[in-house]
Amino acid sequence: MLDVRRLRVLRAVAQHGSFSAAAEALSYTQSAVSQQIAALEREAGTLLVQRNARGVRLTDAGTALLRHTEVILSRLSDAEAELEAIAGLRSGRLRLAAFASAGATIMPKAIGRFRAAHPGVDLTLQPAEPDEVAGLLKAGDIDIGLWIDAPPAFTEPEGIDLVHLLDDPMYACLPASHPRASQARVKLEDLASEPWILGSTGRCPDTTVFLRACQTAGFECRIAFHSDDYLAIQGFVAAGVGLALIPDLGLVTVRDDVVIRSLAGSPPYRRISAAMLSDGYRSPAALAMLEILSEVGSEFEAGRRSLALVS
Repeated sequence: MLDVRRLRVLRAVAQHGSFSAAAEALSYTQSAVSQQIAALEREAGTLLVQRNARGVRLTDAGTALLRHTEVILSRLSDAEAELEAIAGLRSGRLRLAAFASAGATIMPKAIGRFRAAHPGVDLTLQPAEPDEVAGLLKAGDIDIGLWIDAPPAFTEPEGIDLVHLLDDPMYACLPASHPRASQARVKLEDLASEPWILGSTGRCPDTTVFLRACQTAGFECRIAFHSDDYLAIQGFVAAGVGLALIPDLGLVTVRDDVVIRSLAGSPPYRRISAAMLSDGYRSPAALAMLEILSEVGSEFEAGRRSLALVS
């Protein structure tokens, strides 16, 4: 195996024409240069440099090795520059995944902020439900994925670290003509006899949050329809198919023919976290995005508290 450091010495000898001049250029002693060339010749198994009265010259083998040395050192220089750029967030890549409501709220703000600070990083976002995130992380397809837990139980899959971003409260969605639509807050137990629209049971953490809330309120809900599209759910509510609980992040757009009401007492909520591999490599870009996501999550919660104080 040829030593790259000795290849650099060979190039310096060829460029400067003598061991003493190469030693001065490299800040080595002449003896050190001579020793490095001798060691390189042992590695190569052939004579590389011939001394003469006017200095040194490369043998045919030395000339051939020098030609490859220029390529090797150039590629190493490129690699060092690229690594330095990645470490300094001037290049690199970052792959993200998020469920729909976060993809319409948290992610645009976070990605916009990240790109303004680090425009050289290649950033991509793909849609993924929370139950898909662990598999994508372990397959190496993404660097960060957004995760949902249904309190009071919090699940951290094996090999996955979760960084809490925000708690996302649920709100009641009622038809504008509903008898309780005029109330600022509604009690979930007062809606016990109503039909409900839920997400896909078993896949949607929101459904788990809602079912636990119904259990706490003392009733078993009657399911009228399933949908994972929050805007479609509003349409079904407006049409009188049933009522729904929708998380705050799912209320970017609210139809005119439905009303959104806070739940009295301690409203159910879902916990949103950023998921990363526990023992995987975390690039500078991933760590920078994790910090931005935490900031954006805190801002969403602070804005919600301010709105509650005003109302």
